[in-house]
Amino acid sequence: MNVGDVMADFELLDDRGETRTLTGLLADGPVVLFFYPAAMTPGCTAESCHFRDLASEFAAAGGHPVGISADPVDKQRRFADKHGFGYPLLSDPDGTVAAQFGVKRSFSMAPAKRQTFVIGTDRRVLEIIKSEIRMNVHADRALEALRRHAPA
Repeated sequence: MNVGDVMADFELLDDRGETRTLTGLLADGPVVLFFYPAAMTPGCTAESCHFRDLASEFAAAGGHPVGISADPVDKQRRFADKHGFGYPLLSDPDGTVAAQFGVKRSFSMAPAKRQTFVIGTDRRVLEIIKSEIRMNVHADRALEALRRHAPA
C-alpha cells in the first residue's frame, strides 16, 4: 500500500451491526481509517480517545475517523459505548480488509498492525501513518494531511 494508490471498496459491520462500505463512508468526505490491534487495550484506547478528542478539528478539516480491528461487533460496541467515540468502529474478524491494506499479521497476538490511512473521496490514499508505539501521532498526522489536501 502506497500514497496515491486507489482503494477497492469493502463492506464490514460497524459497532452497531450496520453494514458499512468504503464508498458509503466517503460520501461524507475523506476518511481517516485507522487500524488498531485490539479494543479495550491501553494503547488502542489511548489512540482511539485521541481521535475522539480531536473530533471538532477533524470535522473542520472535512474528514472523519473510522476505527477498524478484528474484534467482533459486540466488543466494538462495548468499546465505543465505554469511551463515547462518536465515530464508527468496524469489525474485520477474518482480516480481509486488513490484508487488503497490507496490515494483516501472519503470526501475532495482535492481528493487525497499527496503521492509519487518510483516504480522499476518490478512494486515493493521501497519507499513511505507521507507528506501533506513538499513539497520538496517528490522529495528529492524519489531521495535518487532511488540512494539506483540503480544497482551497
